[in-house]
Amino acid sequence: MEFIERIKKMIPDAEALLEVNQEWKSIRVNTLKIDRDSLLKRLEGKFEIKEMPWYENGFFIKDEDNIAKTEEYYLGYYYIQEASSMLPPLVMDLQQKDFVFDLCAAPGSKTTQIAMMLENTGLIIANDVKLKRIRALTHNIQKSGATNCIVTNYDARLFYKTGLKAEKILLDVPCTASGKIIKKKDIPEKWSYGRVKSLAGLQKKLVESAYKCLERNGIIIYSTCSLEPEENEEVINFAVEKLGMEVEKINLKNIKIRRGVKEWNDKKFEWWNKVIRIWPQDNKTEGFFICKLRKF
Repeated sequence: MEFIERIKKMIPDAEALLEVNQEWKSIRVNTLKIDRDSLLKRLEGKFEIKEMPWYENGFFIKDEDNIAKTEEYYLGYYYIQEASSMLPPLVMDLQQKDFVFDLCAAPGSKTTQIAMMLENTGLIIANDVKLKRIRALTHNIQKSGATNCIVTNYDARLFYKTGLKAEKILLDVPCTASGKIIKKKDIPEKWSYGRVKSLAGLQKKLVESAYKCLERNGIIIYSTCSLEPEENEEVINFAVEKLGMEVEKINLKNIKIRRGVKEWNDKKFEWWNKVIRIWPQDNKTEGFFICKLRKF
């Protein structure tokens, strides 16, 4: 099967990827409404809970059937969010009063996390192209108590035409989501190279638009939940070679990371050891790719 053969070219433990299962659901404390310890006390009697080693405001919960049925959930005290999805905002070097774009923002997991990290200061432009997804985005922003967000409905490929510029942009792009294989075991059967190539083309256009929206010396955090090099390393290669951007090294503590793919489709990536890949079998999370790009 093509999907499996590709994985075997990337990592030595492809079989472990295919066999891993996710036992724990993950949530993020919403410190705009409650502090970490207070939420922990409220939930300890209801669930089996583990602290997330790499993020103080993240918890793993065992009883996922009732996790969206608690009073605390309805009040917006926590957000149900994939553990690896919490990582991109953590590498944005966020400072209070920052002006931030989240160009593919819906349903708002990372938008509300950024708002929380900024402590409702600064300003976030939370954009998405699909109206149905905008509804989910606005609902989650309101539920979280975030007051520093403006929601916009643009095709992010054309967002640069607004003339707005920011110093920090999150670009968590639409992708094939093959990193969700820990939950969706039929991904190898449903996998399509045509879809990978199509989305890679879209992703390059999104990066180019984000580049045009970025102030000099600003950063783009590019992320996907895909395992495909065409959607990850090859898109970054486009940003480096065609747009003149520079890859900056990302380091994370208390989580097992691997670096990028060194070579793919006869292309060598000199910066491969600066980006990170989160493989599902390493931390029992969804797979993720994260890169920090700077504009000079």
